[in-house]
Amino acid sequence: MDFTPKPAKERLVSIARRAMVERGFLPDFSPEALEEAARAAPPAPDAALRDQRALPWCSIDNDDSRDLDQLSVSSGPGTVLIAIADVDVLVPRRSALDHHATINTTSVYTPALNFPMLPERLSTDLTSLNEASDRAAIVIELDVDNEGEVTRSTLYRSLVRNQAKLAYSSVGPWLEGTAPPPPKVAASPLLQEQLRVQDRIARSLGERRGRRGALHLASHEAKAVFTGDLLTDLRLEEKNRAKDMIENLMIAANGAVAGFLSARGLPSLRRVLRTPERWDRIVALAASKGTALPDKPDALSLEKFLVKSREEDPVHFPDLSLSVVKMLGSGEYAVQAPGKAMEGHFALAVRGYTHSTAPNRRYPDVITQRLVKAALAGLPPAYDVPSLERLALHCTDQEDDATRIERQVRKSAAALLLEGRQGEVYDAIVTGASSKGTWVRVLHPPVEGRVVKGEAGVDVGDRIRVRLLSTDVERGFIDFSHES
Repeated sequence: MDFTPKPAKERLVSIARRAMVERGFLPDFSPEALEEAARAAPPAPDAALRDQRALPWCSIDNDDSRDLDQLSVSSGPGTVLIAIADVDVLVPRRSALDHHATINTTSVYTPALNFPMLPERLSTDLTSLNEASDRAAIVIELDVDNEGEVTRSTLYRSLVRNQAKLAYSSVGPWLEGTAPPPPKVAASPLLQEQLRVQDRIARSLGERRGRRGALHLASHEAKAVFTGDLLTDLRLEEKNRAKDMIENLMIAANGAVAGFLSARGLPSLRRVLRTPERWDRIVALAASKGTALPDKPDALSLEKFLVKSREEDPVHFPDLSLSVVKMLGSGEYAVQAPGKAMEGHFALAVRGYTHSTAPNRRYPDVITQRLVKAALAGLPPAYDVPSLERLALHCTDQEDDATRIERQVRKSAAALLLEGRQGEVYDAIVTGASSKGTWVRVLHPPVEGRVVKGEAGVDVGDRIRVRLLSTDVERGFIDFSHES
């Protein structure tokens, strides 16, 4: 019998696949879905589409992203256009492709392998807004004033062409003034001006939400780095100006789509984060840091506390953020029935908000796209309220489980990175200390684990030295001892 250890990637893929099946996901496409994808072809020219291929559209995403959902371009100092890939045109309702997407409802991103919601022939090709390719899209056109208020929004179908595929990692530092422009940007004065205008518009949008209490939180999510099949490191994912720009534009676009459907008296699938029921615990957390928050939930006061905490203690701020996130609770999908009021998104400080900007990756965005296209064509709603309510519950459950799967496999990757290093000593910060256990975050590599020996007397925020005792890759466990 061969006892040769499996390569790192193979082990993590096996863990991911098992986790998906246990939670009711389909890690593989059916033969019928693959056959539909193989037969798919670019849609025939449609006279209903505006021809906007000549505009200097660009995409900005992660370095390795191939499923490009959105493009952006500016047509004036305060006007920005966001093009969203028309996925529905090649994924008809009740098809095998649609069946798979309805079950999973989201792409699942794990360290060694991504499990796309749609086959790659679609998500990274025919429905991806790839560079130098003509694609059908839904365009959201926004006029934004100097105060960051959207004064006008228009939706329509269009034909677009991505003129430049760009990445956060190079555009962000350039916008921040800490690095030269990436080659495509350096070669095009027009693209440079485009990005600066979009950045100004996006910052004004973000600042307006900030004045209304949008929360700026941080995380310590690490990305696995492979050399071939060997896991060699974990690298923290950092936010930058380009990420903030796209985030602000997408939030505004999603708000405009929600407003478009509401103004026409149509139902929609909203994304909400309700007013936190555990506000008292957030108040107690702030009090322990010397800040008094109001008795009733107040996003602006919470944001001021977060800003102050980041300035005073940036090293521990991600851990504070994580605590706040847990107390805020998870976002969910809910149905906005015509004429009925509903809660908005507490953390984003927006009232009407939907998910519409990532249809290659999220099924709620496909649902919203179908609702929008039916409205633009003057047809009855693509879904009735009872159908949307069933889908809202299912999409919420699947998204929560996808998050658990991704977190589980990230923990396994961290344990795998440290496998065989028993006895090594690391600098760490205590992130949790209670009767349930003591937890630490190692500074490098960025992993988390439990202190199972010598933990008495340590408290949250303490900087300590820990020695690796053991790892359990299958369960994602890392155990340390405290070195006095």
